[in-house]
Amino acid sequence: MLTTLNTSYTDTRAADLAWALGREPLPALATLDLELADAKLQLRLLGASHQVLLKEERSSCSETVACIPGSSTPLPLGVAKRVGDWEYEFAARVEALSPGSFAGRAQELLALVSDHPHGLVGVFPGSPHAFTALLAQRHEGQVHWRTWHAYPQEGQLVTTRTRVGVRGPVSHQRASSIGPSGD
Repeated sequence: MLTTLNTSYTDTRAADLAWALGREPLPALATLDLELADAKLQLRLLGASHQVLLKEERSSCSETVACIPGSSTPLPLGVAKRVGDWEYEFAARVEALSPGSFAGRAQELLALVSDHPHGLVGVFPGSPHAFTALLAQRHEGQVHWRTWHAYPQEGQLVTTRTRVGVRGPVSHQRASSIGPSGD
């Protein structure tokens, strides 16, 4: 689902992003409610990036990646935590791209996510390449989501991957099947 966000572009630098686990729902500009088997997932676009709320019968989890005033937790490269009955794994990466590469990558991601039934993308006013995108799937009993936060003025793309679920057998397949190669 593609939406234009009716707000000013709040998080104007990749370095301003912070990560938080377990926050209460923040005001959202757009949401997408999904049911992936027995998991209820809400993808939320904030004026300052994203929040994902996950709920199953016995456990719940909330992830926030945004410009959070007063937050002292910068965006980590990786996190592995136990959340209730679940194992939570998060990874983030910042890519620096040339203007031409950035525009091409932005168009590719916007097309991929906006056309996907489990995707939500919000474009910020002022630039067609200023966006936040989220894409979710369920794979081998676990819920996976990916996000992309685009900063065209810096030529930076922040990519995150999250996996939540009961620890099971190790899979040799990558969760990247929900995104284009190179992520």
